[in-house]
Amino acid sequence: LYKILSDSESMKHYPKPYTKEEVKDWIKRNINRYREHGFGLWAVELKNGNNFIGDCGITMQNINGTLIPEIGYHINKQFTGNGYATEAAQACKDYAFNTLGFQKIYSYMKFTNLSSARVAEKNGMKLEFEYDDPVNVVTKVYSITIEEYFNQSLE
Repeated sequence: LYKILSDSESMKHYPKPYTKEEVKDWIKRNINRYREHGFGLWAVELKNGNNFIGDCGITMQNINGTLIPEIGYHINKQFTGNGYATEAAQACKDYAFNTLGFQKIYSYMKFTNLSSARVAEKNGMKLEFEYDDPVNVVTKVYSITIEEYFNQSLE
């Protein structure tokens, strides 16, 4: 995980790459999310082995002043462009609606993060709004409702 979160290319849409101490704190925050909400980020591994390539999951995020469920992920730059983020995000969407019972799920990203926007769109999400953000300058917020999810499943 440190290889991913400390890499300047992988973290180019974040304020800065993480230090080892920040990665340790990040892991602690994610463990606490499981204690508080019962869900969080999962390891993403390749099916053909025990090769950890990143993380993906659902976390409660403060998006423009509202705490909402969000699908997020980090994939090792050596494995991007292979559909792994999309596959993992789709599994998270299924889990959010079928197991956790959310009525709506979101993904958000810095306006320059075109790859994450494409993953959100492939995940059936539509751009809901953008807002000025002191961290990201402009943040894009994508979403899908449970009704849209089930309608897509019928198509």
